[in-house]
Amino acid sequence: MSITGALILFSITWFMVFFCVLPVRFQSQADRGNVVPGTPASAPEDAMIGKKAKITTAIALVIFVLLYLVINSGWITVNNMDVFHVMG
Repeated sequence: MSITGALILFSITWFMVFFCVLPVRFQSQADRGNVVPGTPASAPEDAMIGKKAKITTAIALVIFVLLYLVINSGWITVNNMDVFHVMG
C-alpha cells in the first residue's frame, strides 16, 4: 500500500468513526433548558468537538491498523471480491 493509499484509508476511517462518535452524550439546548435566542432548540449545548476528535483519532487508529494489516497480509484479495471471476 502506498503512502497516499494509507492516508486515504485513514481519512475515510477517521470520518466514518467521527460521524459515529458525534451523537454520543449529545445534549441539546432544549434538554438543558437554556435555548439561546436565534438558535434552534435542537442545537447542542456543548458539542465537545475537541474531545470527540481525540476519541475518534484513537479509535480510527486501531481500526486503520487492523485494516492495513488485513489488506497487506493478502488474506483478502481483489479476486476474493470479484463475484464474476468466481462464476466464470
